Amino acid sequence: MEELYKIYLSCGRRVSTDSRSIKGGELFFALKGETFDGNAYAAKALEAGAAKAVVSASSGLQGPDYIVVEDTLATLQQLARYHRDHIENLVVLGLTGTNGKTTTKELIRQVLAAKYEVAATQGNLNNDIGVPLTLLSMAPETQIAVVEMGASHLDDIQKLVKVCAPTYGLITNVGRAHIEGFGSFEGVKAAKGALYDFISSVGGTIFLNADDACLSVMASERENVTIVPYGIEYWNTIVLPSDAEHPFMRVAIPEDIGGDGDGSNLPVLESRLVGAYNAANALAAIAVGLHFGVSLDDAIAAIEAYEPSNKRSQMVKTSTNTLIVDAYNANPSSMAVALESFASVAAERKVVMLGQMGELGSISAEAHQEVVRAVASLKEVYLVGPEFKAALTTVYGESLPAGIAWFHDSESLAAYIKQHPVKGAVILIKGSRSQEMEKVIPVL
Repeated sequence: MEELYKIYLSCGRRVSTDSRSIKGGELFFALKGETFDGNAYAAKALEAGAAKAVVSASSGLQGPDYIVVEDTLATLQQLARYHRDHIENLVVLGLTGTNGKTTTKELIRQVLAAKYEVAATQGNLNNDIGVPLTLLSMAPETQIAVVEMGASHLDDIQKLVKVCAPTYGLITNVGRAHIEGFGSFEGVKAAKGALYDFISSVGGTIFLNADDACLSVMASERENVTIVPYGIEYWNTIVLPSDAEHPFMRVAIPEDIGGDGDGSNLPVLESRLVGAYNAANALAAIAVGLHFGVSLDDAIAAIEAYEPSNKRSQMVKTSTNTLIVDAYNANPSSMAVALESFASVAAERKVVMLGQMGELGSISAEAHQEVVRAVASLKEVYLVGPEFKAALTTVYGESLPAGIAWFHDSESLAAYIKQHPVKGAVILIKGSRSQEMEKVIPVL
C-alpha cells in the first residue's frame, strides 16, 4: 500500500474508474461489477494517457504499466483509507439518513467553508465506489471532510465507515426506504445505526436532531459518544409560512440558539430551498458550524447563499408555471413531507405530478395506496408508473375520480401535457430517480 500510495501521489492524487474520462496522468482502477468489467478497458485507459492501471489478477494483464491486485475495489478502498489517515489533523464527518442527505451535506459544506478548507462528497457519489473517490480527491490542506454515505442493504454503512473512519456522525432521519434491501424498518434502523456504532467505537461525537424520537432512542443506546443536539423545537425556532412573496423555506432562529421568542425579533434565515422540511437540514448545518466555531451570522449567510441543484428542492419558474422540482428520489417519508409542505403553498392553481417509488419490497403496494389517498382532495393529480396504477385500482376500482390521471411513464405524461398544456400553476414534481420525472419539465 505504501508503494501504491507513492504512485497515487505521483499522479497528482488523480484517480479514475472510467477510461472515457482519462485526460492524462491518472491512476486508473479497473473495477468489476455485475454488468461491467473495467479490466477490459485498462489498455484503453493507458492508451488515453493514464499513468498506471490497477487491474485484477484474474484479468491476466501483465506489464510495467499494470499494478496487479486480487480485488481492485478493495484496493481502491484501502488506498482511500490510507490517504485519509495520512492527512494531518483531518476531521471526518460521516453523514447518512433516509431523506435529506445530499442537501444537508451541501449545507454543511457551505457553512464550514466559511472558516475551513472543506472536502465533501461530489454530487451523489455516496456508495462503495463514491466514498473512496471522495477521500482520494482530498488535498493535503483539507481540514474537514464531509462524507455522505448511502445504503440500500443492511451492511452498506458498516462497510463504508471502515473506509472513511468518521469521528463525527449525523443521521438526518430514518424512514421507510429500500425496504427490499433492508427487509424491514428495524433493518433500516440497524443499517443506519452502524454510523452511530462506529462513532461509539472511537469515542466520537453525534450531531442529533433532538426532535426526532427515533434518532434520540438510537443515540441513547450507544455509549462513549458526545451528543450535540439541535432541532426546530429543541432550539425554539419558528418555521415561517410560505406564500407568493416568500416561496422558499424561512426559519426564525433565536440568537442564543435555544432561547424563547415569537419570531418577531429573531434573525430570519431566508433560504433558496423549497419545502418546510428543509428547515431541519438547515439547522443541522448550523449545529455543525457552531460546534466548529462558525458564527451564527456566518452560518445563516452561507445557507442563504446556497442554490439547490440536481433536481432537489428546486424552484423553477418557466414562462407559464412555477415548478417545485424534487425528482431525484422518493420514498414514503419524503413523499409525505413533500405533499404536506405543498399543501401549505398559497396558489390559485396547484398541480401534483408524482412518479412511483422504487425498492420498497413488501410495503410497496401499501405505500402507494397511502399516497393515492393523500392526494384524494387535490384537484389536479398526475401519477406515473405501474405501482400507482395498482394502487389506484385498489382504492378506486376501474373508474378514477375527476382530477386524477395515470400514465405508464414520464414520457407518456410529457406527451399528454404537450397536447393539453398546463398554465398558471404551481406544480410539484416528485418521484424516484428511475421514473425520470424531470422529462415533463420542458413541456411545462
